[in-house]
Amino acid sequence: MNSCESQQDEKCCSSTCCSKLVAVVGALLIFAALVWAAKKYTTPPVIGAERAAERAKARAELTAAEAEALDTVGYIDSAKGIVRLPITAALAVAEKQWQDPARARAELIARVEKANFVPPPPPSTPSPLE
Repeated sequence: MNSCESQQDEKCCSSTCCSKLVAVVGALLIFAALVWAAKKYTTPPVIGAERAAERAKARAELTAAEAEALDTVGYIDSAKGIVRLPITAALAVAEKQWQDPARARAELIARVEKANFVPPPPPSTPSPLE
């Protein structure tokens, strides 16, 4: 039988039991300190509130610009005569034009060709050796 089993009334059986207990508690504390240090040094930095405020400001500006573009009249390309209409006005114009689908399709194709027209490049100057 073990000496610890024979001495039931004592709190700690011997100095070896106390030293083992202290060693286990010490090892656990060292392990906890290592885990804390590893977590502290390997955690990436948090994105700052400054950057979040920049993104929020940029999003607000973009949303305001989009709302203005959707609700106001303006030129997209003044040289080609292409304008931007509010959605409600554009729907009314489309509804009126598409009562005759053949004519509306022809007008739509003509507007697309006008909007996407790329002029031919200027003629190249002839070489002085020609």
